[in-house]
Amino acid sequence: MEGYVKSETHQGITTIEFYHPQSNSLPGKILEELAHEIHFAGTHAESKVIVLMSAGEKAFCAGASFDELVAIKNEAEGLKFFSGFAHVINAIRKCPKFVIGRIQGKCVGGGVGLAAAVDYAIATDGADVKLSELAVGIGPFVVGPAIERKIGAGAFSALAIDASGWRNSDWAKRKGLFSELHQNTESLNEAIHRLSNTLAHSSPEAMAEMKKIFWKGTEHWDVLLKERAAISGRLVLSSFTKNAIEKFKAKS
Repeated sequence: MEGYVKSETHQGITTIEFYHPQSNSLPGKILEELAHEIHFAGTHAESKVIVLMSAGEKAFCAGASFDELVAIKNEAEGLKFFSGFAHVINAIRKCPKFVIGRIQGKCVGGGVGLAAAVDYAIATDGADVKLSELAVGIGPFVVGPAIERKIGAGAFSALAIDASGWRNSDWAKRKGLFSELHQNTESLNEAIHRLSNTLAHSSPEAMAEMKKIFWKGTEHWDVLLKERAAISGRLVLSSFTKNAIEKFKAKS
């Protein structure tokens, strides 16, 4: 299986779910489909609010697909792959609907970026976070602006520098990455249901104006995130990165 992205709309709530057998990692095709579905929901009147979620129970998202990272052969391919993360973040940023994140498990690398990019993240106690990019010779360049915007420069730099260290879900909530924490998935699902239904019956115009205010100052991100993708796309070609990823794959 190569994974999937599927979208359903019921009573004003659009649920976008992604899945990949490798801990919900993100190959380019899934990134492309996520950006498309978020943009599509944002432009259709029947969608009042969006819930972004992944399948399974253990991992929300393991970040970039290692298989695709090691297959990148030149800077153009690197730019294209990492631009996939830029397109998803910018799709969420530009979407006039609120995006709620259902964070049911651990977040690594780009997965932390997704959790930071959503407008309201509801997580379980097991949703620990780690920015592992430096450990494989790159850095959280594309997702960095979204994470720093949400949790501040100090917490972001701590995560980025300590690339092998996990921060627990309580840390993530205290720093502002998560809006709510729940003990189990049943409570998580109840919270998602409550908030999404409330928002589905709220004023679309008011929510769209609120979203503009929340994302004020990010208007340059179309350019910024592409520039960041180019940095990652260059660094991923190094022998350090190739070797580090192969070691990670051998352990898993």
